[in-house]
Amino acid sequence: MTSAAERPLLFLDVDGPLIPFGNAQAAAAADASMPVDQGNPLLTRLDPGVGARLMALGCPLVWASTWMEEANEIVAPRIGLPRLPVLEWPDDGAGEVPRGLHWKTRPLVEWADGRPFIWIDDEISDMDRLWVAASHPGPSLLHHVDPARGLEDSDFLTLAAWLRVVAPR
Repeated sequence: MTSAAERPLLFLDVDGPLIPFGNAQAAAAADASMPVDQGNPLLTRLDPGVGARLMALGCPLVWASTWMEEANEIVAPRIGLPRLPVLEWPDDGAGEVPRGLHWKTRPLVEWADGRPFIWIDDEISDMDRLWVAASHPGPSLLHHVDPARGLEDSDFLTLAAWLRVVAPR
């Protein structure tokens, strides 16, 4: 049985994966009819059951979002997650990022420190996958989520299948 310390980390973005953007016209109409929550009408798009599904994967979760600590204060309670660690981003002047590489990629790999990880985001590119494959010694799954739809059943099936191979319980 794999312990929690050995389970892959799961880095989680908010905008796109948890707060889907949807069809622009339909989203604008829906947002106009819904109450504004904490000044952000997009919060109404959060699926209150997604936190339980993420927790069921059995991975230590880490916020990897520009929401930073606000993900714990605003998003986590709405989706049933406990307070999670937050990946702190380096200052803008922390070094050049190779062309096409997402600015999150290097800090994620540094945080993982060789440990297997999943990164769920809507901005993952082939360059990120190549860079992680060359720079990270452990297994990784960089899982792109369609920002119009957010996390769906098919995404959870992919995550669970990868975990069964990389870190069976």
